[in-house]
Amino acid sequence: MTNILLIEDDMILRENTAEILELSEYKVLTAANGKIGVSMAKEHIPDIIICDIMMPELDGYETLKSLSQHQATKHIPFIFLSAKTERGDVRKGMNLGADDYITKPFTENELISAIESRLAKVAILKEAKNNTEETAGQLIKTLNDLKIYFDDNGTSFTAKKDTTIYEEAEHSNYVYLINKGIVKCHQIDNQGKELVTGLYKEDDLFGYTSFTSNMPHKETATAIETTSLSGISTNEFNQILNDNPKLAIELIQLLSNDLLYVKDQLLEMAYSSVNKKTADTILKFAEKINRKPEDPINISRSDLASVAGIATETLIRTLASFKKQGIIGSDGRTIRVLDIEKLKHIQ
Repeated sequence: MTNILLIEDDMILRENTAEILELSEYKVLTAANGKIGVSMAKEHIPDIIICDIMMPELDGYETLKSLSQHQATKHIPFIFLSAKTERGDVRKGMNLGADDYITKPFTENELISAIESRLAKVAILKEAKNNTEETAGQLIKTLNDLKIYFDDNGTSFTAKKDTTIYEEAEHSNYVYLINKGIVKCHQIDNQGKELVTGLYKEDDLFGYTSFTSNMPHKETATAIETTSLSGISTNEFNQILNDNPKLAIELIQLLSNDLLYVKDQLLEMAYSSVNKKTADTILKFAEKINRKPEDPINISRSDLASVAGIATETLIRTLASFKKQGIIGSDGRTIRVLDIEKLKHIQ
């Protein structure tokens, strides 16, 4: 029988929820606050934990953090149960490593469905983990194999346009594959100026910080347009690399390409003219966003300026000059390359 630990300070809700779960043939342990819940989790090692957020003694965030620091409890599926519906609260919970988030009031079907889906995923991952290293090596030998693994086993996320996927200094829990959409990674300097450190499109991987230690993110990731993602935990990602040395070599090559891109960007920012910076930035976005360079680019002027490393006002004046020369056309946020050869040779 599946054992569930329910951590909830509201006695009526705790008893009603426990009854629902018991009628669904689950064995239920209950705790009135996070401090008691942590102790019970370590003692009984439940199959899944459902936990409120706002509680005395130890809130839900601290409860999850405490359990994640212990080997015996850190892999137990964890579902937040709370009336807090703001996106920031949801993101905070997921960034801490929660597997799901149910808001109050909830239906019996919502609760049972969330539990069953989490348990099913655990069973699948456990079965995969029990395979021999040789079998694992046969399954994931290349980056393409890794991306298929993301599609088949990753957690699905959707980020609406201009929303943050993760922020600088946040705990790094996932590595992401973009299924559809565009993501920019960026940092803010001491003067509040944004520097775009990376642009990622469909089929790109991003979000990895270190393969030897669990480091916080060094940059912020934001969706430029509505973006769908698949994510796997950093622990699982690192285990895949440990089991597949050929894949690790491919990933090192990918990182080397990223470093070359950043070095080229820094050189351009330091030595290129405003015209060349603007032209090269338009070409970069055309390469990242479009299937064909001449397709329209729907991007904000501030994003273009931050990649080019120039002021937005300066970029707008330069775009006006390009438009006058017939190199580009523009309508609002949309830019269309009209003469790509001329754009490539601007100095």
